[in-house]
Parts: sequence; structure tokens; C-alpha cells
Amino acid sequence: MKIKVPASSANLGPGFDSIGIAISLYLTIEVLGETSHWYVDHQMTDIPHDETNMIVASALKVKPDLPPHKLRVYSDIPLAHGLGSSSSAIVGGIEIADRLGHLGLEDHEKIEMAAQMEGHPDNVAPTILGSLVVGCKVHGHFTAVKAPVPPFALIAYIPAYNLKTSDSRAVLPKSLTFADAVQASAVANTAVAALFAQDYQKAGELMESDLFHERYRSQLVPELEIIRNVGHKHGAIATYLSGAGPTVMSLVDPQHINDFVNGVREAGLKDEIRRLEVAPTGVKYLED
Repeated sequence: MKIKVPASSANLGPGFDSIGIAISLYLTIEVLGETSHWYVDHQMTDIPHDETNMIVASALKVKPDLPPHKLRVYSDIPLAHGLGSSSSAIVGGIEIADRLGHLGLEDHEKIEMAAQMEGHPDNVAPTILGSLVVGCKVHGHFTAVKAPVPPFALIAYIPAYNLKTSDSRAVLPKSLTFADAVQASAVANTAVAALFAQDYQKAGELMESDLFHERYRSQLVPELEIIRNVGHKHGAIATYLSGAGPTVMSLVDPQHINDFVNGVREAGLKDEIRRLEVAPTGVKYLED
């Protein structure tokens, strides 16, 4: 069997650790025959091939007595670039456990398991459900709600350098003042309301008004403000730091994609630019 898991882009500005969107980059896992020990065949450097691989480790957290199998893994999700590579691995592992263990898990159960492993639902929930998802932890459990998908192209600027989530989180403050927390929460709440109301001009303005993380992380990803300024001139409704970065994501009017991309290049940014689509469905099981 094969399991196909989309990548994800999280936060969308003020939706820190709570909003994410599934995108058209994929982790594909082939589950081959049983073996004497777990073995993960992949071409990525510095990633384990044994049961300590995140895919296998996640599966064994769900069902520790799974018989070992050989896995073959393909991925076009850049590592350490704010596109949910670890979340896709976790969700892939849970799907393996569900299928091999005949568990019959519901989506809400997969979200609960994955978010407990990851710590927050912003990447794992859209990876499981597809599309745009808003989620949170309340009373020790995770919940998630799908939202309408904005009708814009996703243009990702993917810097050549990596940025570890731990390093990106290290620049964040330990706390906010009460007044700042209230304002940051109000911006996030209104951004979600605008997304559900499909008022995308208002949503775009609010997505660029985050007070939780971008003002601190922008020192690590100087491309963010450059691309945001380009977007204001060339048809982007919003530009935000994808997850912990360094990928910078812009929602662009499809009629202005070429102008936007040319504007990014004219601003002196030479790294990879990819047009992505929203993945309408989450993790898929494909039987051979």
C-alpha cells in the first residue's frame, strides 16, 4: 500500500499554532513486506533509517506491537523550512498504524494523536483534513474546524538556508503584556472571522498584522518584509512567514502571478519560488 501526505503552511500571520493550510507538496510512503526489523529506505541525509525514524516512531506510539515492515519514502517537502515536514511524517506514521493495525481511526482521533505528538494542531490538522483548518487545545484535548479556502495562488519563496523550529522559537518572548495579548488575540479572532466571511481584503490586512511571532522572527528571515512590500505593489492580498520559516508564503491574485514573481526577482531575491495549490484532501491511503 501507499500513503500520501500533504505538506502544510501554518500560522497565516496571527493564527499562531492554530491555523494551517494543506499544500501541494507531498510525502509518499510505500509500505512493503514484513521484515525482521523496521527499515526506512529514503534518500534524505541525517534522517534515521530504523525505528527511530519519525514515521515509524509515530506509528509505534499509536500501536507498539506493529510487526516490522520495510518502508520506501519519497518526499518533495523541504526539511526545516516551515512547511510541516515533521507533521507530515507524524501523520504518515499514524496512518500506517491505523492501516496495518486495523484500528479504524476517525479523523478527530488522528488529529488528537498527531497534535499530542506535535504539541499543536496547526500543521497536523490540515494534513489530516485537507484545505484550511483552525484548531486549538482546550481542556487537554485538541479540536479543529475547516474553513473556506481563499481563491488565491500560493506563491512560496523558499530560501536556500534552513531554519530549525527550535531556533525560530528561541527568539520569541516568554510572555506578553496583558494589553498586547488582548490585541494580538483580537487581531487573530478577526482574521478568522474575515476568512469565514470570505472578506479577503480584510483578511489579508489582518494576516499581515500579527503581534505574536512575526515581528520577532523577521530578524531571522529578512526576506519577509521585502516580499511583503513587493506583494503590496503586485497583487498579493497577504504575505506571511510559513510556520517557523524561513519559507515566505504569499496569497496572490492569479492574474498577477507573473508581476509578483518578477517583482520578487527585481528586489534581488534569487532563491527558489514555487507556485503551490491548496490540497483539498488530507492524508490518503492508496491500495496497490
